[in-house]
Parts: sequence; structure tokens; C-alpha cells
Amino acid sequence: MTIELSQWHAVRAAFSEVGGRFADAVENAPDPHARAIGDWSVVETAAHVGWIALVYTAMVKGDGGPLPLPLPELEEPIASANIETVGAMNDIAMTAYPERDPHRLAERLRADIAEVLRASSDYDPEKPIWWLGGSRVPVAGLLAHLVNEMSIHGQDIARASGTPWRIDPAHVGMFLELFFVGMVRNDVGRLLDYAKPSPRRIAVEFRSDYTAPVVMVLHNGGLRVTEPDGTADARLTFDPAVLVPMMFGRISPLRAVLSGKVRVGGRRPWRLMEFLRTVHMP
Repeated sequence: MTIELSQWHAVRAAFSEVGGRFADAVENAPDPHARAIGDWSVVETAAHVGWIALVYTAMVKGDGGPLPLPLPELEEPIASANIETVGAMNDIAMTAYPERDPHRLAERLRADIAEVLRASSDYDPEKPIWWLGGSRVPVAGLLAHLVNEMSIHGQDIARASGTPWRIDPAHVGMFLELFFVGMVRNDVGRLLDYAKPSPRRIAVEFRSDYTAPVVMVLHNGGLRVTEPDGTADARLTFDPAVLVPMMFGRISPLRAVLSGKVRVGGRRPWRLMEFLRTVHMP
């Protein structure tokens, strides 16, 4: 897959637009200490997004390897991360990034978004960026990851505040196509090291109106991307604005399927569950 210039412009525009909406939602929340998601309040949820944006101001300037971060406490946890250790890394980050004032959180986020856009303005969108666990993500995917974080957590904050929030399927589709598929095409690093490798080959086809169709193949602990040829075990047809929140626990799989916006087919659709036990979001 080649990342087109139009996709680069689109993810940069989404990065700015969703970032602005997210910052506004934080700044205007009627109760900054209302519960937003899990044990996190509105401002704690904003701080989670804030530390990621701050770290990305450094990551985006790297040359594909580990580099000093503005939160040095995170250098080792990020370098050694796999999907199962992300929660512990988040705990460290929430202590290392202590800001909880909603106005300062919004101001810092806007500044960090602007810095990421400035630093990457002349980049090839496929430039590999060093990410968690030694994985490599195209720079367009790095931006798409934060767009997704702000989209999902913006909804958490909006629900806590009783205000509307729309997750744009095109925006979260970028997360799947530019970040997730982009990382698998480059290098997943140690992110799947927690899983026991299975000799069973499982191929899952992903199709939506917002992403190019691809097949993910899980085999012997490795993950790779191939083109669809009609032989995948399972076929997932989806609306990204339903599938992605489902992947992050905001919508139950049953509700997603009953909505008709996540459909499972293929020759051996039951193998999708085995695939998702290994390839899942933290």
C-alpha cells in the first residue's frame, strides 16, 4: 500500500479539527471531575490524551529509533511495551504528566498538536516513526493514532458532560488503514510478544467503505498484510465508527453485530475470535 498525498492531507486536517474539538470539550466541560471512563475523570482522560500528544512531539522528529522523550520516565516502558503492558505504562504516564487543570490541558494540547503538524509538514507520509515496543509506524499513521484517541476519548468526555459528540467514520478509518495496517506492513516490534505463538494460520479480511480491503494473516506469532483473494477464513465488513469503538470496549460485540454495521462472514468465521484473542487493542 502506498499512502497517497490526499490521505496525508486528510489525516493532517483531521488531526487539527478533532484536536480542536477535543480541546474545546475539555475546556468547556461543566464538571471537570465527572467520571468519564473507568476510574478516569474528564481531566484525567484529557491528561491521558495530553501525555500522548506531548510524547508525539518528540517521536515525530525521530529517525526510526529510540530517542529522548519529554517524559523520561516513559522511555523504558515505551521501548519494552507490548499490548498487555500498556495499562501499566499508562499508570506511569499519568503520574509523569500531572496537569489536571482543564484550561491548561486544552492549551497544552493545542500547542502540542500544532508542534506535531509543524515538525511533520515536509515529511513523506510513509516515513517510519519509532513507536511502542520497537514497532515502526508511518508518520501518517502516528497522526491517525492520536486522531483516534481524541475521537474515542472525546466521546467519553462528551457523555460525562451531557454534550453531543460525533465519531467520523472516515477519521477512525484512518486509524485502521494508516496506523494499524501501516504498522503491520512496517514492523510490529514486540507488541505481540505476550501471546503464545500458534501454528494455526488465521486469515481475516477487513472491508469497509472508508478503507482499502486487506487481509491480516496471523501465523506462528507473526502478523502480516496481504491482498484479498477470496480465501480468508473470516471476513469482517464494517462501519469504522462502530467497529473501532467496539475494539476499545465502548460498544459490545453483540450490539455492534445487531446494528448491522459489523458483519462477520467467510468460510470459517469462528476463527475471528481466535484472531482477536491475540490481535486486540490494549
